[in-house]
Amino acid sequence: MKALIVDDERLARKELMRLLEPHAHIEVVGEAANADEAEKLLTELRPDLLFLDINMPGRDGFELLAALEAAPHVVFVTAYDEHAVKAFEVNALDYLLKPIDPERLAAAIAKLALLPKAGDVQRAVLTPEDRIFIRDGEKCWFVPLREVRLFESEGNYVRVRFGDNKPLVLRSLNSLEKRLDPHAFFRANRKQMINMAWVQKIEPWFSGGLNCTLSTGEVVEVSRRQSLRFRELMGL
Repeated sequence: MKALIVDDERLARKELMRLLEPHAHIEVVGEAANADEAEKLLTELRPDLLFLDINMPGRDGFELLAALEAAPHVVFVTAYDEHAVKAFEVNALDYLLKPIDPERLAAAIAKLALLPKAGDVQRAVLTPEDRIFIRDGEKCWFVPLREVRLFESEGNYVRVRFGDNKPLVLRSLNSLEKRLDPHAFFRANRKQMINMAWVQKIEPWFSGGLNCTLSTGEVVEVSRRQSLRFRELMGL
């Protein structure tokens, strides 16, 4: 499993690399001293695991994650415990305090055995098994795309619906559509895109369109223009 270490302290990076040596299945493929370096390396190296400091010059660790469309599994490594709650709100794999205890590091790495491989960070197409980082104000989430049932355009923003959450992200629906697997996520109309796995019922609607009911009870209208392709995807 490929890992990237991001920390503004060189000695801290070297110490973590030393502590990772006994874990032969973890290969440190790069290190970065700030978020800008890290973002570039994430694209080039596509690691499966990110050891991430939070407080760094420039953008902090959370801001780095917010800039990514998909992210690897994350273990936060920091000298402060004040960010722990926020870290687990974004579904971090673990939260390690400096100086790192080797046993706590081993416990964090052991959790990887229970998780699917994160995959490429910047694949051309994101599948339902990929995770996206969403930040809306002070709230953050790491969300598997399979849990997102609906994307709705609101001006220059997109509302992302998963569970009981509906944060707004500064991104256009058109740009999202280009990044998502078209066999899994379908542009139903000008303002809405649905996760096909959440479709429960389909009914004819006016002017050759369709009404699509999700398993949550939400109803989305498939436009006449899109209904033919929708029928093909659903095998109707």
